[in-house]
Amino acid sequence: MTDLIPAPRDIATTTVTGSGEVRLTAHSRLSAGTGTEGTGHWLRTTLRQATGLPLHEGRELDDAGGDGIGLRLDPELGPEEYRLVSDFSGILIEGGGAAGVFWGAQTLRQLLGPDAYRRAPLGRDRVWAVPHLTIEDAPRFRWRGLMLDVARHFMPKEGVLRYLDLMAAHKLNVFHFHLTDDQGWRIEIERHPRLTEIGSWRARTKTGHRASPLWEEKPHGGYYTRDDIREIVAYAAERHITVVPEIDVPGHSQAAIAAYPELGNTDVIATDSLSVWDTWGINPNVLAPTDNTLRFYEGVFEEVLELFPSEFVHIGGDECPKDQWRRSETAQARIRELGLADEDELQSWFIGHFDAWLSARGRRLIGWDEILEGGLAKGAAVSSWRGYAGGIAAARAGHDVVMCPEQQVYLDHRQDPGPDEPVPIGWVRSLEDVYRFEPVPPELTPEEARHVLGTQANLWTEVMEDHARVDYQAFPRLAAFAEVAWSALPAPEERDFAGFEHRMTAHYRRLDALGVAYRPPAGPLPWQQRPGVLGRPIDGPPPHR
Repeated sequence: MTDLIPAPRDIATTTVTGSGEVRLTAHSRLSAGTGTEGTGHWLRTTLRQATGLPLHEGRELDDAGGDGIGLRLDPELGPEEYRLVSDFSGILIEGGGAAGVFWGAQTLRQLLGPDAYRRAPLGRDRVWAVPHLTIEDAPRFRWRGLMLDVARHFMPKEGVLRYLDLMAAHKLNVFHFHLTDDQGWRIEIERHPRLTEIGSWRARTKTGHRASPLWEEKPHGGYYTRDDIREIVAYAAERHITVVPEIDVPGHSQAAIAAYPELGNTDVIATDSLSVWDTWGINPNVLAPTDNTLRFYEGVFEEVLELFPSEFVHIGGDECPKDQWRRSETAQARIRELGLADEDELQSWFIGHFDAWLSARGRRLIGWDEILEGGLAKGAAVSSWRGYAGGIAAARAGHDVVMCPEQQVYLDHRQDPGPDEPVPIGWVRSLEDVYRFEPVPPELTPEEARHVLGTQANLWTEVMEDHARVDYQAFPRLAAFAEVAWSALPAPEERDFAGFEHRMTAHYRRLDALGVAYRPPAGPLPWQQRPGVLGRPIDGPPPHR
């Protein structure tokens, strides 16, 4: 009962005469009060699969009995806050909203043991029991995110749904869906069909870092249909996860330009000769700042808004080289027409256009911290990835921030300096490093800190060719990140990492039951290694904020 991840705010055990636990049996019932029916359906389905117990529906909440489960709302609690009580009356989960009840149900699943994460009973007699206790819990941040890049390596729909389940199991609630980049366009847009006909696949793929001499000489691609997207969004919503789509502009756009060459800087290069990019790095081919480009992407975003109900829409805005704009008479004419100082202000104008466009439709723009260059668009929020500085500047200017610094929570970075680490990228970010990550910079005043919506871990997939590689990079570090995002932890240097490691011994068994190909504490297994594939390790410690 002390091995929960993320750690709850408060847990109290009760020692009384008798068994001191609630045992679920074939007679146990599950009663879902008004407003909790969705969690009731999820919990009954999940536990039936794992335990084989029928968990019949109780007619009323009190019908759960002494060996049953009850779910109900308590308006005195916060929207994601919950209380779980296990005593002689049975198990009662109360939440301030449906999300709170759902997070309480996730805690119940952990309390039942690792086998509660299996999809079918193991065929042996066992007791499904929860000790008598009371847990009161609530998240620290409202934005507890995971960014998954499906542009560099496509993840089929089933894999995305699986990651939503893994997020829910760790009480993460924002799925940042990186859908477009130079290496692939992954979302069907009806009015622009060539985005997927041409832009969703590439002829070959660089293996390892861009300096590697190795190639996978076969086509790679895939995309999500509109109905796939609807299914993903609905599946996430059932798990109280918001899906935030990312459509990259004005950089990271070669796949779109390959499909529609007129989107590029045609007075500088022959854009009709471009194909979907097959290697990694910062691409010089960026969108032209023309009215045609604006109208094209307005059409894209109109369809995106139809599919994604999220408050925020991510527009990228990062790593946009300005060389083509400097050489383009069209771009220079636009700078003069708008009275702008330089190309940085041209990018700011481009971002500002979509900030206003999204705001007029009741949505909010969020972008990587480069959108600060040339002036921050009114109403925009910032994903602070190049360290803390961008987030600090944005918060001080009154803009909301999601902290995701690459030096701390880029999970594509290597986990160990050892020679067996597969395709080593970036700085060493160990499980302990992630556990000691602090999303709120101490430089911020309490008023400024209120603009930190939360935090997010990012998975860029250049060197993750399949779900097993994604699993290896994500876990176990995503479990540590989830605790940072959810729990009210002390200052980084005061955190009990030894205690967390001890709780992870039970959590590894949960991950085993879920089929997660995590990095073992002792290092990669033989089949997890990638000998001979060149990476991009960075020597020395990551820079401080």
